[in-house]
Amino acid sequence: MTEGEGTGRALRGRLARTLLADVEGLTRRVVADICEHSPAYASGSPVPVADLHAVCRHNVLLSLQAFGGIPASAGDIEAAATETGRRRAEQGMPLDTVLLAYRRGGRVLWQAMADLLRGAVPAEQDAGLEVAGALWEIVDRFSTVMADAYRLTQLELLRHQDSRRGALFAALLEGRGRDPVVMSAATEALGLPARDRYALVVIDLGENPAAPPNPGPALLDAGMWSFWRPWAQRYAGLVRLGTAEPGALADVLREAEVGTAGVSPVFEEPAAADTALRLAERALRTLAPGTGEVACLDARLAEACLAGDPEIADLMVARYLSGVLASGPERSVLLRTLRVWLDEGCSVARTAERIYCHRNTVLNRLARVAELTGRPVESGEARLGWALALRATGLPR
Repeated sequence: MTEGEGTGRALRGRLARTLLADVEGLTRRVVADICEHSPAYASGSPVPVADLHAVCRHNVLLSLQAFGGIPASAGDIEAAATETGRRRAEQGMPLDTVLLAYRRGGRVLWQAMADLLRGAVPAEQDAGLEVAGALWEIVDRFSTVMADAYRLTQLELLRHQDSRRGALFAALLEGRGRDPVVMSAATEALGLPARDRYALVVIDLGENPAAPPNPGPALLDAGMWSFWRPWAQRYAGLVRLGTAEPGALADVLREAEVGTAGVSPVFEEPAAADTALRLAERALRTLAPGTGEVACLDARLAEACLAGDPEIADLMVARYLSGVLASGPERSVLLRTLRVWLDEGCSVARTAERIYCHRNTVLNRLARVAELTGRPVESGEARLGWALALRATGLPR
């Protein structure tokens, strides 16, 4: 050991013992300085001032003992910093604010030491830089361990919070949201108002259930908050629509290429999520898997009814369209003309305009449909049957 090193070590020991003699007064100075520079700590929330004082006293004690080479009397720096990081993360104090408090505490300790060094002999004054370096090394050590513990605790809290939110979302989908206790816990955990405009979405995960889509950011950009979780080979999402309509929600989902999906009608209370889930599933069942299409139940009620009873759907097709479906080369053009004619309110003129042909051509094709199906074009019953049968032909088999 050189003479300078010996002087520095002795000086650190003397400074530490002198300051430890008034650890209470030094702690009050640290707390006052932190509160002066941090409105969050000054407010006493989320960290009570008594908590701040206790932690500061412990940290000051350990820092001075480590600085002066004095045996620790109250644990060690790593344990204290880890506990502080864990506690502050649980209390919700921002990490930057906690790190600022450590820097302010170090500054107060250095000011106290600098005051003592002004009366020191020249050799000790020359060791001032070494003293400062040793002090800030301890402060950095405290800060690093604390920040690591803070981040780990924050991750654990987020995992716990996310797990709790997922469990409560599952409770809503299972129909337990009608229990006021469950409803209150779910709306609080998910951050939802008890009444608003909601929709439930189910996405078919197909053959890749381990890699669900992530529609949340695209929906948020469109002003719609959402929460998603895997659900029985599907990916289910509760969407807070705001002023948007289900059609706008479907457009965003299509643009985001989330896959084949069904969208429920609008509902007003999260407690109705289980009913909305069933309705979204009904919408999804009107689509063939893997199409990437998005179906809103409100726009596909007839298809949903037919998809719910495949035998009836097959009977509708057989009774009203079997002749056309068996017509060979004519089939495609006859089905398209019939579909457009029905969509246009049975207007021959509008149908001709849409499919770019003469109105007489439309009349001839409709007459051919009537001939093949044995039903007159003027019959309301035939028109209803044709409309339903056409929808049934588009359902997955």
